[in-house]
Amino acid sequence: MIYLDNNATTRLAPEVLEAMLPWLGDHYGNPSGGYRFGREARKALERAREQVAALIGAQPGELLAACRT
Repeated sequence: MIYLDNNATTRLAPEVLEAMLPWLGDHYGNPSGGYRFGREARKALERAREQVAALIGAQPGELLAACRT
């Protein structure tokens, strides 16, 4: 089958799924929250922002996330 609707949704790369599974199951905190799960999620979000910024030659603060406060 040839799937031509990647504009609406795209299959996750296996490494992305592996990286996200903990956050879709056990670590489901709100990064804006002050509780432990939230703080852990905030740290992970900041690490991801740093990694993406390094890949594209940007500063982490230039990247926005939906939960940015």
